[in-house]
Amino acid sequence: MQLDKDGHGSWYFAVQVSGPAGRRERLRRGGFTTAEQAYRAGGEVIAADQDGGLGAGYTVARWLRCWLQAQQGLRPSTREGYADHVRLHLIPYLGRIELAQLTTRDIGRMFAALAGRCTRYGKPIAPSTLHRIRATLRAALNAAVREGLIASNPARMIRLPASSRPYPQVWTDRRVAAWRREGEHPTVAVWTADQLAEFLAFASNDRLHVLWQLIALRGLRRGEAAGLRWIDLDLDRRELAVNRQLVHTDAGLIVCPPKSAASQRIIALDTETVRLLRRHEQTERQRLGDAWRETGPIFTRMDGSPLRPDYLTVRFRNLVHASGLPPIRLHDLRHGTASLALACGSDLRVVQGTLGHGSIVVTSDIYTSVLPEVYHRSAQAIARLVLGKARRTARNLRKAAA
Repeated sequence: MQLDKDGHGSWYFAVQVSGPAGRRERLRRGGFTTAEQAYRAGGEVIAADQDGGLGAGYTVARWLRCWLQAQQGLRPSTREGYADHVRLHLIPYLGRIELAQLTTRDIGRMFAALAGRCTRYGKPIAPSTLHRIRATLRAALNAAVREGLIASNPARMIRLPASSRPYPQVWTDRRVAAWRREGEHPTVAVWTADQLAEFLAFASNDRLHVLWQLIALRGLRRGEAAGLRWIDLDLDRRELAVNRQLVHTDAGLIVCPPKSAASQRIIALDTETVRLLRRHEQTERQRLGDAWRETGPIFTRMDGSPLRPDYLTVRFRNLVHASGLPPIRLHDLRHGTASLALACGSDLRVVQGTLGHGSIVVTSDIYTSVLPEVYHRSAQAIARLVLGKARRTARNLRKAAA
């Protein structure tokens, strides 16, 4: 009834149960951390089947917890997202309903109620959040269909308001003036090159100055920057390998692969950033002494321990506030990298590779808010092409008329 999977450290059970059509079917479910858990879960399934059908033994809450426990190989952030959706939304609204009795109408009522709720900041729950909650529920119910607990997925027909990503807005002089007068600012904002230069000059005495410069010029994610190690850095070749990131979970700080396969990449470095990194390495070697390791993190706390990504977010926000510059988020520096690269004439494929996107569409649609100077160059180029010809044609027409 249970079997240890070599190399995985998890257990599964396999039992014979009644399927949706009444025929006996083999049900196998894995992902249990101990033999006792697998044995107990298998016994519960047999008992539920004897009580009138496999689905009859499960409430939605019970199934969601069982499904969540059995998920293996998830990214920590994905698992925490699933767990939050289950705990905060799905179980409170749907948990008492028998799994086999769950209907599309039940789910629709839940989303109608969620759409009318506000977050702790007093704002309505965003459509994008509703879509993520639905994705979690659909995944759990699809698993229930595969296990023979229900015949079809009632969340499949749920329609939600379309979610749209906020388009990055550049901090032009007019927007900055409105922010200073009225506090108005875009949801996603990008600094101009002059504003970024002003910030880097202001933060030049900050212990993590080179980290801010790396994120701003090379578009690293905060977890990628926190996860960098000295062995990932080749100063002679002026290259940096991104092959891991740090993620903070309920269990503490853990190491995991980058966001996607495309996020594992080699990043080229400019000579000034290389100079700062060389100086940073010398400082860290002297400061840590025998505790310094090639496999240790490049950027650390004062005691040499790794940095939490959320600590970087808070520290950056405090620096921005102290600088007096218009506010942006740490992740917005990544948007700015794409915009600056575009302004410098970089090919979109190069920008995609630098940021570690799997699709060039993501790079084009989301991460490239065009800086004002690019618009001005384009306007002047078009004017030169068209208006010059128009003036020459007008002169020729006047001469012909004379």
